[in-house]
Amino acid sequence: MGNNEKEFVKEITDMEKDFATWYTDVVLKTELVDYPPVRGCMVIRPYGYEIWENIQKELDRRFKETGHKNAYFPLLIPESLLNKEKDHVKGFAPEVAWVTQGGEEQLNERLCIRPTSETIICTMYSKWVKSWRDLPVLINQWANVVRWEKTTRPFLRTTEFLWQEGHTLHSSEDEARKETLKILKIYANFCEEFLAIPVISGQKTEKEKFAGAKETYTIEAMMHDGKALQTGTSHYFGDEFSKAFDIKFQNKEGKEEYCYETSWGVSTRMIGGIIMTHGDNRGLKLPPRIAPIQVIVIPIAMQKENVLSRAMDLAEFLKQNFRVEIDGREEYTPGYKFNYWEMKGVPIRLEIGPKDIENNQCVLVRRDTGDKEIVSLDGVGDQINQMLNDIHNTMLLRAFENRQSRTFTASNIEELKNIYDNKQGFVKAMWCGDRACEEKMKEDFGVTIRCIPFEQEKLGDKCVCCGKPANKMIYLGKQY
Repeated sequence: MGNNEKEFVKEITDMEKDFATWYTDVVLKTELVDYPPVRGCMVIRPYGYEIWENIQKELDRRFKETGHKNAYFPLLIPESLLNKEKDHVKGFAPEVAWVTQGGEEQLNERLCIRPTSETIICTMYSKWVKSWRDLPVLINQWANVVRWEKTTRPFLRTTEFLWQEGHTLHSSEDEARKETLKILKIYANFCEEFLAIPVISGQKTEKEKFAGAKETYTIEAMMHDGKALQTGTSHYFGDEFSKAFDIKFQNKEGKEEYCYETSWGVSTRMIGGIIMTHGDNRGLKLPPRIAPIQVIVIPIAMQKENVLSRAMDLAEFLKQNFRVEIDGREEYTPGYKFNYWEMKGVPIRLEIGPKDIENNQCVLVRRDTGDKEIVSLDGVGDQINQMLNDIHNTMLLRAFENRQSRTFTASNIEELKNIYDNKQGFVKAMWCGDRACEEKMKEDFGVTIRCIPFEQEKLGDKCVCCGKPANKMIYLGKQY
């Protein structure tokens, strides 16, 4: 092994011994991110940003299919606008970063760097909407936001992050509610169909809902270590923001009414979810449909005649249908390259050497299972397509099985204590709906109610915390 190889091949911390350090090792060593000299921020490197671009591309397509259009709103928001909705400003106040000076001049009014854009967008909507003919307004924004987080970790919680935020207006409560749930379903389907991450859909409690919303709906995923990750949220605002920002329209009968509003978003946090759901001690394991490289071509004994040229021709052919790269670096051995691309999480490795060329074949190696398959070059495209789909389905099933094995049931406080003293995961339980019980469980066990799932189960008739009558089944868990 040469010096370059020694420099690269470094141990990744065992995820079972120290999951947090494992995560940091993976995001840095696979070159997804790097740390800049800015508190709590991250530089998303090209390999990481390509994952976000693939997420963005597919979600954007789904939004546009349902009639939404993209726009862009200012990064800076006057303090007076933020103060218009009291619950909203109260919820975000601890996380807001302020601009107080421009050039040499002290500003007369502070400007917040958007933690979210409801206030500036509502201000514009009040100018644009006058009649029922202007509705619905279905606008999405791809943007960055800033929240002054105390503890940060790349992708999961950073001072600045990337996201999309949809903000829609409707003429009726029913239409707005349908929009809220339609978007949540888009998020849930996307997670399972593209990220191979199974999610639980449900409603947040009053305590956990978005600041200023009437109702918040969520998709919750379980990570490899049993902790929950809130992967996306969709909020029903009712007419509260419309009243605060005077967003009114004249209905078909000529009467003035307030609009009903929704807001919804997912962020680069999804990339953290991919890492923690699928990764292993060899590094990343990327779902094929969002992987920047789906197939890496490794020429074997490429110094021999025709090997490199045939490998390059094959890579070019496959690029018609897949995201493909070839590793033709002469300074590294094939073994080093195998380890390198495994760590980067590329779903399929294609090996081709002199004997393969002689026999009109190549070797396909799966990142998810390590299985090898010798295939004819004549049908290699079909084989790769089939293998990529099987990899996705296998990764989704494994993530689902991990969630199932780490989901427990508790009927009383003693059982709940016993679970969280010894295990990590979701707990299904009945809840009376009392906020005092919710706060007690958080204080005693460090868990929050992740959601009240749409798919309810009758586990009993008593609250897990206080023993009083209960008719809501909840998921409890520790969160990222």
